[in-house]
Amino acid sequence: MKAYIVSLAAGVAVGLLYNVIDVKSPAPPIVALIGLLGMVAGEHAIPFARMVLAHVTS
Repeated sequence: MKAYIVSLAAGVAVGLLYNVIDVKSPAPPIVALIGLLGMVAGEHAIPFARMVLAHVTS
């Protein structure tokens, strides 16, 4: 979890720096990022559902 927080903080810091020096971010558009989020959610959906069902049935 710590790696995610550090990564998020570094991303925010770089984003702020880009804004201050008025540079356009090379990051993909928000639509692409939402698509990636959907892919990650889909990848974790079945293991999560199995875990929930295992706790419900036990």
